[in-house]
Amino acid sequence: MRRFWLLLHRWLALALGLPLIAVALLGSSLVVLRPLDRWMNAELFSVPVGPAASDLLERTRGQLQAEFGPGASFVLRPPRLAGESLRVTVRGPWDGFVYLDPRDARELGRRGEREGLFNFVFELHSGLLMNDAGRPLLAVLALTYVMLLIGGLVMWWPKLWNQAFTLALDRGLLRGLFDLHRAGGAVLGVLIAVPVASGAYMAWKPLSQAVTSLSGEPPLAPPRVKLTVPASPPASLDALVATAVARFDGAPVGYIALPAGAAKPVRVRLMLADDPHPNGLTSVWLHPQTGAVLRADRWNELDLGARANSVVYPLHTGELGGLAHEALNALLGLTLAALGVAGLWVWWLRRPRRSV
Repeated sequence: MRRFWLLLHRWLALALGLPLIAVALLGSSLVVLRPLDRWMNAELFSVPVGPAASDLLERTRGQLQAEFGPGASFVLRPPRLAGESLRVTVRGPWDGFVYLDPRDARELGRRGEREGLFNFVFELHSGLLMNDAGRPLLAVLALTYVMLLIGGLVMWWPKLWNQAFTLALDRGLLRGLFDLHRAGGAVLGVLIAVPVASGAYMAWKPLSQAVTSLSGEPPLAPPRVKLTVPASPPASLDALVATAVARFDGAPVGYIALPAGAAKPVRVRLMLADDPHPNGLTSVWLHPQTGAVLRADRWNELDLGARANSVVYPLHTGELGGLAHEALNALLGLTLAALGVAGLWVWWLRRPRRSV
């Protein structure tokens, strides 16, 4: 069995080690690139402090639908702090982000989905620039890491524990790299598995669907909308959001999802105080014409697969434990890359050399 795990460990690393290293480095870089992006593009993210327009959301929807048409969908992120802009994610004939001044809905600027260093790196890290098609590949990389971890632990498992973490750094490059790879993987491998596994869980929806199925709970689908006859104009978006906020005692708004077409509900995500998810998973679904509440889903009453995201997401990004956790996740990503480079280097130094 040790021989089996050795061969599996070696060939998995040679086949998929470099992509795994690249994804880890990209994830670590996002911790630095996010605040750097906001600083370098302050004209998009920051506005003078002032009261928001009373019809800000409806005015924003009108502007965007007039430009992008009824086939586009929008996700609005209202300001959460004083001096923040309103950001809208657009999916339609153009994919990207529009930034507006909440005082008068004036556009501050826009960027394509992959425009700017942070956006490009984020898309590369989260979908390999292939959108949904790249997410199963990320799940494969996560599974690869799990198999590498199991194989590495099997080969490392010591007969004498007083020699388990020996580092012979004075016996040449090959032995030093081998010991660092072996002992470092054994000590930090399980910690590294946390951001790797949580990233796969978020990237590939069948994983959360499988968790819900195994739990025996029915999955929650968006409620259906029955349009009024004759068709009535859509309700004011500001009024819809006010209804949703009132449903949960004035909870802050995380996102407002406006799907394409009139026959789908408006979804308002709220950030409840006891929800660990930084963007909130509590949802209020509203009829787009009448403004009636179709359903309200508190975050801790979702099906298990969806409910798990309240912890999985901040666990992966590091927001669960604040700045220290974010720094730890960045260091774990760098450590994974370093372990991978050391392992590949060891293989290169030990590979059989053919005589000419």
